[in-house]
Amino acid sequence: MPEPARSEFWKDLKPITKVFQPDALPEVYIPDAASEDERLYVPFTETVFSRPLWISPTQNKWCDILMSKGPGLVNRHYHPHEVFAYTISGKWGYLEHDWTATAGDFVYETPGEGHTLVAYEHKDPMRVFFQVTGPLIWLDEDGEPDGYFDVHQYIALCRAHYEKIGLGAGHVDTLFR
Repeated sequence: MPEPARSEFWKDLKPITKVFQPDALPEVYIPDAASEDERLYVPFTETVFSRPLWISPTQNKWCDILMSKGPGLVNRHYHPHEVFAYTISGKWGYLEHDWTATAGDFVYETPGEGHTLVAYEHKDPMRVFFQVTGPLIWLDEDGEPDGYFDVHQYIALCRAHYEKIGLGAGHVDTLFR
């Protein structure tokens, strides 16, 4: 039950009783998604970390908070599907574009667009909410495919990290929908 209403105009409104349709899974609610607790962030590269928030193994999709406490890098890649990003804090961009994102900025990544994600030195850590659909296709220096990273590799990375820090490998399974 949410916090009770006091003076809101809807204070006498009753919640619906049929919340979920048959076979629907419960929502994922994560308080303080962009937490300061660094244990929750899975090392993605040597300088960039990911906190998984929602994962769909069957759709090859995930939502996460990408975080870097200083200069950071996610090597060259492209996405064959769309990606959405909302900047929570810090400063980041793509070497291939003429913008730099800061708190409050939104980015839509077009399917097939290649880029190199960089985090800048900033007083606040870079924290960006991403919704990723499909794999990252790693690129060589000429922009040609050189491997991939998909939801199944992401899950394995998360399981290994959460097992190592004592939360247990199954912790990430609670985010599957």
